Amino acid sequence: MKKEDLEYFHTLLTERLNELLKHADSTVTGMTQPKENFADPTDRASHEAERSFELRIRDREHKLIKKIKKALERIENGTFGRCETCEEEISIERLKARPVTTQCIECKTREEDMENALGL
Repeated sequence: MKKEDLEYFHTLLTERLNELLKHADSTVTGMTQPKENFADPTDRASHEAERSFELRIRDREHKLIKKIKKALERIENGTFGRCETCEEEISIERLKARPVTTQCIECKTREEDMENALGL
């Protein structure tokens, strides 16, 4: 992979990581504030549903943070852009669509087909 491409992905991933970390900080700050008292049970249920939804989003973001950190490590150790299954280069188009990917489209498709066949 060209040096310019690696720099592009390093910048892209670093910016996304910083953005996600800011969201995580604001969620933690929001969760540590005193609980509100709701006179109406419907208001309380609505508040709890919103909070649960936000926690699910933050959990997904936490998983993405881990993937981004691993992708940045791969850039540093020279393995970024190589399929972990077949060791061929992953296309730039695929990396632009999903920069944290570890598999080329062919290997990922084959893996998903196997999972579907097994009912996973």
